[in-house]
Amino acid sequence: MARDRRVVRFQSAVEGVPFSSAEEAWLWYARCQIARDEGVRYTAGLADIPRPCEPDDIAREVGRLHRGRRLRPGHLRVLGRFGGRLTAPDPQGDATPGEAALWDEAMDRLTTPLRHKGIVA
Repeated sequence: MARDRRVVRFQSAVEGVPFSSAEEAWLWYARCQIARDEGVRYTAGLADIPRPCEPDDIAREVGRLHRGRRLRPGHLRVLGRFGGRLTAPDPQGDATPGEAALWDEAMDRLTTPLRHKGIVA
């Protein structure tokens, strides 16, 4: 027999400030993930600028777009590579034009769902 699961979610009294772009949201997620990998625990509501989501909300949206075949493996590689560097690809620097194009496509495809969720302004 299945147990009835109840999850209690606490809502912050402070409204979160949406990101100005999907790129800003992705790089924030990447910073949070790097900190998490180093052992830091994320606690909602303690940041200098409160955000309208948790880092995992952005990762879930990227996963959903990948499962829906809107983001291909190339997009994910570029997101991971430059997210780990905490910077967008610079075609004048070490990024190839193809990587910059994949990054732009990924940001374009990520903007609309994040905007609908109120994560991006």
